[in-house]
Amino acid sequence: MTQALARPLAKLIDELSKLPGVGPKTAQRLAYYILRASMSDADALATAIRSVKTDLLYCSTCFNIAETDPCAVCGADDRDHALVCVVEEPLDVLAIERTGQYKGVYHVLHGAISPLNGVRPDDLKIAPLVSRIKKGGISELILATNPNLEGEATAMYIAQALGNDGVRVTRLARGLPMGGDLEYADEVTVSRALEGRRAL
Repeated sequence: MTQALARPLAKLIDELSKLPGVGPKTAQRLAYYILRASMSDADALATAIRSVKTDLLYCSTCFNIAETDPCAVCGADDRDHALVCVVEEPLDVLAIERTGQYKGVYHVLHGAISPLNGVRPDDLKIAPLVSRIKKGGISELILATNPNLEGEATAMYIAQALGNDGVRVTRLARGLPMGGDLEYADEVTVSRALEGRRAL
């Protein structure tokens, strides 16, 4: 950082540039925005950042980020606790909840198996998932990991780890997006769409 910058501003730019997807130029723009913001806006931002570190925890049942343990979903009486949707990250829970269609509960793995990136099954919340299944009361497990190599490997590993526990294991359907054109879809997407076809 150039010596023309005041030390507090240079420090803020350095810290902001550590955020994922934030390069040096974006970090500078954000820092100058914060500098020009009112003191109350800057305090609100600082309080919000501090709050996510002090007021949040992981639900001991599903490992989603929550304010209470169990989380609001796991503690809800109107959810189907026999139906568990397995996702990679907490943001995936939000994506499914936005549909308003899913009424079961979740299990968050906090990643996907990726040997190239040094992520092994033991690094994920797979063992607690297996323990949760073995306790009983779960009839279906929906594997909603991402449709990429890591997500597929994770789904396969979980299915094999469960063996024949009497739980129905399903995978999210994959195929053509709404509004997409068939002619522009790749072969794998079209193949998945054909495999996942259903009666009208």
